[in-house]
Amino acid sequence: MRILIAEDNALLREGLVLLLASEGHEICTTVDNGDDLLPALLEYRPDAAVVDVRLPPTFRDEGLRAVVEARRQIPDLPVLVLSQYVERAYAGELLAQSASGVGYLLKDRVGHTEEFLEALERIAGGGTAMDPEVISQLMIRKAGDDPLGTLTQREREVLALMAEGQSNSVIAETLFIAESSVNKHIGNIFAKLELPAPASGHRRVLAVLAYLRA
Repeated sequence: MRILIAEDNALLREGLVLLLASEGHEICTTVDNGDDLLPALLEYRPDAAVVDVRLPPTFRDEGLRAVVEARRQIPDLPVLVLSQYVERAYAGELLAQSASGVGYLLKDRVGHTEEFLEALERIAGGGTAMDPEVISQLMIRKAGDDPLGTLTQREREVLALMAEGQSNSVIAETLFIAESSVNKHIGNIFAKLELPAPASGHRRVLAVLAYLRA
């Protein structure tokens, strides 16, 4: 894959370059600030981008804002956000644009390089890869303003794992239930949230997107 890296920490940036190059990927360019990120994304149109949330000059949300705008101009541009922080506003907007090709991992919670590489492959293929803590924080809502309020606790657990990009078999193994039960819970989630069956094949994460748009 042709990969763009946006990271201001030089050691981490070069480490990512070496890791990805060793896996046979091409690094089309690297940037270390928010001002250069959007132009680079539009110029190189990479197969995937690895982007930090907080970049110079202000170290606030430059990375996410650039990614949101880039995906407006290049729909479904695969982006893996790799950060220490969960920026709820722009993360929600990023996910609400499209379910395809989005990942959000927290640096401190990526325990193995294989986990990172697998997430990158998944988003490049049009899937999702979400850290459970990111999903948890994105799902915070005030009481009475929760469109998922009709879901049972088990359905919420299934939904969270769906949002991570997990398969039905992995969900069943994680929750110690039969795969047929997972299918039933997912059907209930779709029905309760009144989600149609889209041709895109990304119906699973539409459940999360429906919540984020509320």
